[in-house]
Amino acid sequence: MRKLPAELQGKEYWRSFEQLADSPEFKKYVEAEFPDLLPEMNSALSRRKFLSIMGASLALAGLAGCRRPVEKIVPYVVQPEEVIPGIAEHFATSMPWGLSSHGLVVESHEGRPTKIEGNKLHSSSLGGSNVFLQAEILNLYDPDRSQYIMNKGAQSDWDKFVEFWREKLAVYDANRGEGLAVITEPFASPTMARLKNEFTKRFPRATFVAYEPVSDENIIAGIRQAVGGDRNYFPVYHYDKADVVLALESDFLNMETENIAAAKGFASRREMENGDASNLNRLYVVESDFTSTGASAEHRYKMPRRIVSAFVIALANELRTQGVKLGVADNLATSPIQFDQKWLKVVASDLIANKGKSIVVGGRVLPAEAHELITRINHALGNLGTTVELYELDEALAPKREAFKTLVDEMVAGNITTLFLFGTNPAYTASGLNFARAMRKVETAIHVSTHVDETTQHADWHINRAHFLESWGDTRAVNGHYATIQPLIAPLFNGKSDCEVLNFIATGNDDRGYDIVRATWQKKTSGDFEKEWRRALHDGVYENKNVKSFAPRNLTKGGDFNWLHGYANRKSDMELTINLSPTLYDGRYANNAWMQELPHPMSKLTWDNAAIVSNKTAERLHVKNGDVVSIKVKNGEAQLPVWIIPGMADDVISLTLGYGRTHAGRVGNKVGVDLYPLINDGSVPYFVNFEITKTGRTYNLVSTQDHGSMAGRPIIRETDVAGFAAHPEFAKEAVDHPPLRGIYPEHDYSQGYQWGMTIDLNKCIGCNACTIACTSENNIPVVGKEQVGNGREMHWIRLDRYYVGDTDNPDARFQPVNCQHCENAPCEEVCPVQATSHDREGLNVMTYNRCVGTRYCSNNCPYKVRRFNYFNFTKDTPEIVKMAMNPDVTVRSRGVMEKCTYCTQRINRAKQTARLEGRTVRDGEFQVACQQACPADAIVFGNINENESRVIKAKAREVNYELLGEFNTKPRTSFLAIVRNPHPELKEYSPKNG
Repeated sequence: MRKLPAELQGKEYWRSFEQLADSPEFKKYVEAEFPDLLPEMNSALSRRKFLSIMGASLALAGLAGCRRPVEKIVPYVVQPEEVIPGIAEHFATSMPWGLSSHGLVVESHEGRPTKIEGNKLHSSSLGGSNVFLQAEILNLYDPDRSQYIMNKGAQSDWDKFVEFWREKLAVYDANRGEGLAVITEPFASPTMARLKNEFTKRFPRATFVAYEPVSDENIIAGIRQAVGGDRNYFPVYHYDKADVVLALESDFLNMETENIAAAKGFASRREMENGDASNLNRLYVVESDFTSTGASAEHRYKMPRRIVSAFVIALANELRTQGVKLGVADNLATSPIQFDQKWLKVVASDLIANKGKSIVVGGRVLPAEAHELITRINHALGNLGTTVELYELDEALAPKREAFKTLVDEMVAGNITTLFLFGTNPAYTASGLNFARAMRKVETAIHVSTHVDETTQHADWHINRAHFLESWGDTRAVNGHYATIQPLIAPLFNGKSDCEVLNFIATGNDDRGYDIVRATWQKKTSGDFEKEWRRALHDGVYENKNVKSFAPRNLTKGGDFNWLHGYANRKSDMELTINLSPTLYDGRYANNAWMQELPHPMSKLTWDNAAIVSNKTAERLHVKNGDVVSIKVKNGEAQLPVWIIPGMADDVISLTLGYGRTHAGRVGNKVGVDLYPLINDGSVPYFVNFEITKTGRTYNLVSTQDHGSMAGRPIIRETDVAGFAAHPEFAKEAVDHPPLRGIYPEHDYSQGYQWGMTIDLNKCIGCNACTIACTSENNIPVVGKEQVGNGREMHWIRLDRYYVGDTDNPDARFQPVNCQHCENAPCEEVCPVQATSHDREGLNVMTYNRCVGTRYCSNNCPYKVRRFNYFNFTKDTPEIVKMAMNPDVTVRSRGVMEKCTYCTQRINRAKQTARLEGRTVRDGEFQVACQQACPADAIVFGNINENESRVIKAKAREVNYELLGEFNTKPRTSFLAIVRNPHPELKEYSPKNG
């Protein structure tokens, strides 16, 4: 077989600095697939510790029965009215998410929701999902959820609260709400908006604010400044229409609002059909951290966050130099920062060459003025109304930091007598403002929350909040269309929804959520209400015919943007940035064991946060991985360990929020370090005035980055458009090997169903949605930090992250790896009891009750994809957590080898349906869990014996290759190689640091 030319060879992919140094820590995972197994009686993973991870006592056993909602709910598909035991039903609903929402289709077994998927009809999910959607199933069945109403720390009930508030109503009716305040999470809900209006109408002197620690407030304010007026708009980006994208401190593929739709649209431009690369887009990224979006970029420019705003001005000036009329004041002075001029000029010219087909997107951490200028740039490039649309935030309550801080001051002054808090947890997330102290100044505080959390500790009344899967409600997508929330299960602990509580305090009427929501929708629908209502429940979405995007012809007169240079002029050698966690978000998922054990996409850390730095920064600070440093700012101090990531901007220390909880629950308490005390202005920007010193202590951080290593092998294969044009078969030619022939007769797989999968590495964004979806679908246990450190995590599909290139400024690549279902499976040859074998449809299957735990199969697997239950992780699972388990999948016990099954339960369900209807399974009739969850549509699964199936067409593409195919294992999973579209002038060019 002919070899590739030299320019397409020689890329070395590596996981970590430890691998490059060939350190003892790395050899631990390369040379010994499994660490030594100590006797269980001597293991630190005691029964007590395991229970601390997984749950509560068996006193909750009574919850395990059917708990269908009382009101009529409508299934997503046409099914008989009677429930057939063992046959799942699917219902459409939606999940509130700040000023947006996610449309869902939820699988339910006998009144018990077990799996969440995205609703294809909803504009924010489009059938995809992310880790947060998938994790909500475990949140629903969290054994640490609040189980009853409390007053002064003692158990109470709803009737007593009703009596309490009706006495208060007379007082606040008389003074028109003087001293009354409400703090909610941001929302986009017609019903909540209606109730908020009723509340403020009845109590005009009351205060009603929205708060969350990290929000899109700066984006909204910047757009409002650009377009003029007092209305709020939110941008909707059509990445599927953009040939060129410039992301400025924006992880839009993973962590910004509307990231599912963004990933879906962006990835659609990363697919080549029939070898045609003309569809490929191009991504430029400017960022301080190394994010999933940065890993997907053709060209990445790392720089401290404090100068990104100055880069926006430099870009605006360069666009004007190249002839673009921005319509802003002429006093946009030259940036005091000398950015890489070649990089800047090429980006500007590329944007100009793609007017109306480009996007400039800024992250929520940039100031409002930067977003104003970004809006003007998009307008000048002809993107507004094409690739970027603005939608009014009608029936939504956006957060305002200043309003929240003013309310805190009023609380401290004793001017607030009664305070309601809905969902939000400011005693934790606003601890830098000393919110707990302010709460103690309030005469009566009522907290509506799912947990007895940090804020509840300072509340007089606590009302246990119903999960959205137990509630009636509604949401409004950012594009203005509506969605319903219908309960999949009766409230497990008789909790109350936000709309039920707000309706009561606003009107005094103790109405059901069902009636409250219907009262709103009777004004939204036209014609036959009952018919429209049932259709909305069935589809999960309802078109708002009155909504349309706002496309201003002219923007307001430009202002003076020179003050933005102050962000760059602040004297500082180093910068401290604070960011949301891609696993715990702002801390709301801290008690979710799935999320704690999910590796960070880039650092691969689990069960902890750290001070993330580049290698040069670590050398400057004289620290290494695990060294604990003290970080002091004006508002407080935090001590946490260091973790080094290649590709971080130099002189930047990145911290992650969401950890250090004290009242999250038994999973999340005292995990990691709380960083909210550092923040005293209600926002999460960066710090330039701080002190960092070594403490002399070390801390054991656990990372999976070197687990399952296939180092030194041709794992990822990639080229660029020019290389593909010259060598379209480059992926297959990357390894030179003789003809592959087996020495034994091989089974004929040419007949019947034959299942196979492709994973498109050009699309994969490293979001981990596949891992959590697989965990949820297949009842995969959590093992805890210590066992992860021993290399014993149980994930059936892992997300490998590789670096390539210079250690100071590398590129990063992602590769999901699951069982490859080899036709010549090395695992099957060595199993002494035939526990692992092949079926007639090409699946590598496991017979669990045969497995005796020799682990020979895992030792013989070149892909490192088999997982062994060293301990009985499911033995003491609480009954309420069992409700989250898929009844179609066996729950494995100790001593069993397990791995990806290609979701054989879904295959068999589809085959059964087809057989009853006298036909074969249609292509696309069902999806495996990882495929269905993937927001980038990177995974395709189907019958490789069907000539027109998507999977066989994908496998026929030039870029298709088999992982370690030179071993003649004949895997049923194959990969589509990476083909990037760099700008010719920046190919192999690294910009100078900003």
